[in-house]
Amino acid sequence: MIKLTLYNEADIVVNADMIECVERTPDTLISLTTGKKVMVKESVEDVIGKVIAYRRLISRNGRMFGGRGRNQLKTETKGLEVWT
Repeated sequence: MIKLTLYNEADIVVNADMIECVERTPDTLISLTTGKKVMVKESVEDVIGKVIAYRRLISRNGRMFGGRGRNQLKTETKGLEVWT
């Protein structure tokens, strides 16, 4: 999940796995696999960077099993908005 900003200054959290494409029209328009479209303030490059950062986090922690892995993921996602 990545946190983005709508044009009315509201925050929205989007499932990064549901993003079909990101367009510059000249605003940033995100098309989801559900057919829904979301226009956000972030640039296309920023959206791509957030998706990459999110997937790196999931990939790195997804290989960890047991309680330690779950606790580490929970701890790291608390600060997710800082770097995504």
